[in-house]
Amino acid sequence: MLELGIKILLGYLLGSVNGSLLIGKFVGVDIRSVGSGNAGGTNALRTQGKWFAIGVMLIDVGKGFLPAWLLPSLGLPGVPIDPMISRTWLMLACGSASVVGHCYPVWFGFAGGKGAATTVGMLIAVAPALLLPGLAVFAGVLITTGFVGLATMTAVSALPIILWWQSGPIHAPTVIVLAFLALFIIYMHRTNIVRMSRGEESRMHKVMLFRRRPDGD
Repeated sequence: MLELGIKILLGYLLGSVNGSLLIGKFVGVDIRSVGSGNAGGTNALRTQGKWFAIGVMLIDVGKGFLPAWLLPSLGLPGVPIDPMISRTWLMLACGSASVVGHCYPVWFGFAGGKGAATTVGMLIAVAPALLLPGLAVFAGVLITTGFVGLATMTAVSALPIILWWQSGPIHAPTVIVLAFLALFIIYMHRTNIVRMSRGEESRMHKVMLFRRRPDGD
């Protein structure tokens, strides 16, 4: 249990290194004070431009990948490898801890992003075959509605369903963890849900297939 606790803590601390807030410190901007106020990639793109957003995405995806890929097999001083702990469960636990750290970063006052990019990084390590189906769902919702938040919630919700359909109970641990992560990310998007219900949510009109033309066109 010592290994489990230490490595989950390390996963959380790595996840707390928020890309938007870290890069923002170097360029003199607090991403939480502009745009939607969210310290995630979408707000970074909308308010700071593509190069800032690319840097953010690389950090946020990387910190989801690294804990899930590296920590389960990493030997730590004074922390022996526990043969009773499944390496699969440990990968999922460390990756999930990083997602939580991204959303509630200890280094930045527990105010972070919404977990999508870090979840992608975790998927690269634990279930890379889900990346293309997940991206297809995300893209399909985005180009039809223009809502990034809705596309994200739909894609993460589809992941455990797709994995169960592909492999059944063989990957039950991953299905279970992905289902809980989907609920967590939906919770993190609760303000988006409220804004959509009020008709106040921003759309990415440039990527939409069916855009309403301005009056008079």
